[in-house]
Amino acid sequence: MTMPKKRVVITGVGAVTPLGTDVASTWSALIEGKSGVGPLTRVNPEDYPAKVAAEIKDFDPEKYVNRKEARKMDKFAQYAVAASLMAVEDSGLKITEENAERIGVWIGSGIGGMETMENQFETLLNRGPRRVSPFLIPMMIPDMAAGQVSIMLGAKGINSCTVTACATGTNSIGDAFKAIQRGDADAIISGGSEAPITRMALAGFCANTALSTNPDPNKASRPFDKNRDGFVIGEGAGIVVLEELEHALNRGAQIYAEVVGYGATGDAYHITAPSPGGEGGARAMKIAIQDSGLSPEDIGYVNAHGTSTDYNDKFETMAIKEVFGDYAYKLPISSTKSMTGHLLGAAGGVEAIFSVLAIKHGILPPTINYETPDPDCDLDYVPNEARKADIKAALSNSLGFGGHNATLVFKKYE
Repeated sequence: MTMPKKRVVITGVGAVTPLGTDVASTWSALIEGKSGVGPLTRVNPEDYPAKVAAEIKDFDPEKYVNRKEARKMDKFAQYAVAASLMAVEDSGLKITEENAERIGVWIGSGIGGMETMENQFETLLNRGPRRVSPFLIPMMIPDMAAGQVSIMLGAKGINSCTVTACATGTNSIGDAFKAIQRGDADAIISGGSEAPITRMALAGFCANTALSTNPDPNKASRPFDKNRDGFVIGEGAGIVVLEELEHALNRGAQIYAEVVGYGATGDAYHITAPSPGGEGGARAMKIAIQDSGLSPEDIGYVNAHGTSTDYNDKFETMAIKEVFGDYAYKLPISSTKSMTGHLLGAAGGVEAIFSVLAIKHGILPPTINYETPDPDCDLDYVPNEARKADIKAALSNSLGFGGHNATLVFKKYE
């Protein structure tokens, strides 16, 4: 006899993004259609074809950890800790000796501590192996965002890290959702974090021509627009507190939305290009909708992966048509990467938050910089201005290098 699946809800959210160093400021800027993209300052822009990035401004890790601890963390771990502490505070979840073993952490990063690796490699070359920091490895490895959050909060349940490139945040939340649904935990702090605006990461993305070379920060990230020419690299973290419904109700927690569906597939096609027609992404959406128990017509909003690259936007549009049929033309879709840039492994975590806030507040974020329609991208991308809409459910897509596809479905809690 199979046990009924437990219901899972989101009770807290936390974020550090190019639009703001908390959820409130990020959401406000998003709905106003503001861009977090600006001139590239972390590295010398003269060295790169890409001239813009979505950098985080005014982030102070010492608001969350003391200086000594902050210096033992790469930026991606600092962002994860900050967003996690915000999410847990928002949820009102108290972690004690009694419940610690039932509260987990599942936070991924696509790249991990790239900045630490670069700096320490320079030390190795210039000063020799004896001068490399003893903290190199624990600062660099991608699982250390989850590790640091677990240590800081005393969460002793499942402690895991998903690494699936740009699908990382969505896969992390989906995997954590399934763990709670099975009864493996009562609550899991989950999402993604990334700090990839470094010399080496930029060089790599420029070399494979993935980044926009548009020098105008106000126009460079333009998903679904005919004149898009690549993504704008961004950084940050998006973390949610996932909680088993009865556990949340028993402590009187606020509920943002219910997590009801998760789909994950592989393209088995190419290391960087999506499969033709978005076949893998379409299957992920179908699985997530089937898992949710909803019909395609119940979905009122799609937060698209929408990177502003030629193939992604075209093939994701084709995948949405494949899944939703004629209804695709009535379905509002937006790419919030038009404002945040592409946060790589953190994108899915941040976009999960945007999706549940769209349900909660009844307003859909826009796709900004949408000026010239593309015949291949002919759906409703909520162009340039946010839109009020009372929606029952939202779907969020993430697609990653290596052929990773992940989709989450969120529903208004009833």
